[in-house]
Amino acid sequence: MEKVQQMIMNNRTTLGIEFGSTRIKAVLIGEDHAPLATGGHTWENKLEKGIWTYSLDDVWAGLQNCYRDLAENVMQHFQVKLTSVGAIGISGMMHGYLVFDKYEKQLVPFRTWRNTITGEAAEILSKEFNFNIPQRWSVAHLYQAILSGEEHVKDIAFMTTLAGYVHWQLTGEKVLGVGDASGMFPVDSNSNTYNPRMLRQFQQLIADKGFNWKLEEIMPKVLTAGENAGYLRAKGAKLLDPTGTLQPGIPMCPPEGDAGTGMVATNSVAPRTGNVSAGTSIFAMVVLEKELAKIHPELDVVNTPSGKPVAMVHCNNCSSEIDGWVKVFTELLENMGHKPCKDELYSVLYNKALAADPDGGNLLAYNYLSGEHITGFEEGRPLFVRKQNSNFTLGNFMRTLLFSAMGTLRIGMDILAEEEVRIDKLLAHGGIFKTKGVAQQLMAGALNVPVAVMASAGEGGAWGIALLAAYMENKANAETLEAYLDQKVFAEETLSSIEPKAEDIEGFNRFLQRYKDGLKIEKAAVENY
Repeated sequence: MEKVQQMIMNNRTTLGIEFGSTRIKAVLIGEDHAPLATGGHTWENKLEKGIWTYSLDDVWAGLQNCYRDLAENVMQHFQVKLTSVGAIGISGMMHGYLVFDKYEKQLVPFRTWRNTITGEAAEILSKEFNFNIPQRWSVAHLYQAILSGEEHVKDIAFMTTLAGYVHWQLTGEKVLGVGDASGMFPVDSNSNTYNPRMLRQFQQLIADKGFNWKLEEIMPKVLTAGENAGYLRAKGAKLLDPTGTLQPGIPMCPPEGDAGTGMVATNSVAPRTGNVSAGTSIFAMVVLEKELAKIHPELDVVNTPSGKPVAMVHCNNCSSEIDGWVKVFTELLENMGHKPCKDELYSVLYNKALAADPDGGNLLAYNYLSGEHITGFEEGRPLFVRKQNSNFTLGNFMRTLLFSAMGTLRIGMDILAEEEVRIDKLLAHGGIFKTKGVAQQLMAGALNVPVAVMASAGEGGAWGIALLAAYMENKANAETLEAYLDQKVFAEETLSSIEPKAEDIEGFNRFLQRYKDGLKIEKAAVENY
């Protein structure tokens, strides 16, 4: 206790805060990189006028609630006021569209990664750049606004991501980590700056519009892991902690996206390593040994926080539909007079899936609460379908729901296999893996690759950005991020790895064929309901 108290009072800690899709989380770590305390705040995106968004008021209210929860936990467990830390890092959902004028006024509501409204722009830019520009990327949102003749575009002075916005307000610095920046606009992996050829091509595309800005002038400066990204200013300290207890002057690392912090939290930043993050959305990141041979609209090419190229398979939908069904089961039990423990209920339901038929009993589900670009849907409708002779049991029902959360990911990963991208192991993290062994085993079979989970990765991206802040603060002169993680963070980490089973591989393959064949059912639902 005394050792930890001294660590906190002497600012030998680092703080990571991540804005996830459904939760804002803070993690305070000590000198050994282990979490000391956490804080959290639950929030939800809203569908307003056809746009998935979060209000900036919700951003700050959520951040303050999250930080207050952390500070209270520090006081409760260690009887110390949190007045400062050694370094801070901010992370958030990648992509999307946040734009401001020269007076720092927000021009339009935040358009998040979840929106699939930029198809025309993404197609034109991908063809022009000869590089896949997904609909989620900031430049696709910007160009779509230009194509649609939106009035606000002429007034843009700054465009950034959620993490970049929060960092800007806390420090005054308009910067972004290279991983997050690579989801705004393509990055040159050799120079770790926005691709100059594509910047020129973009300016040529919009030359007749007469805007008084250039794209490189309105985007954040790109920084790599380990660089200083400014200091918490007095205004920022009050935004984070309105009580005035937290003091300004704390160094801050480059703000990063949730994909990059997931790679750090699973030590998946070296070539031939990969990780899967599964929560509201699901995505796999595989660090490449060489560039892909062809352009694939299903794959993003982004960067690790240190700048290495990464193939990203991103799917908009994952666990929300499962969570919806668990809420229904909870309501049933409560109406019967029971008070189920949420974790126990998930555990019971998930473990029933392990004992089910390998292919899910000839059942079919789609978890499309929103559109899904990999399968070509701009909108989605959650569906559960069965035949008269399907084996409709609770276990098969849950296995099919879990399979549906992995279906689009598998379609994207098959493209990497065709490109002969080698993966030694996938590290998994996120809420779907919380019930020990279940989603991990099913995913190993679905992707036909060993899937490992590490205990420390349970803290997710908030821990990952805390590690990036610690790397900035504590690294030796020329120490790479990969070496720092290997030797100082994960040297004694034990992995729980599951090899794919033949029956799980075969079972998921049967489900996947059913899934692909049934996409016409999903299409009919979107068109008619």
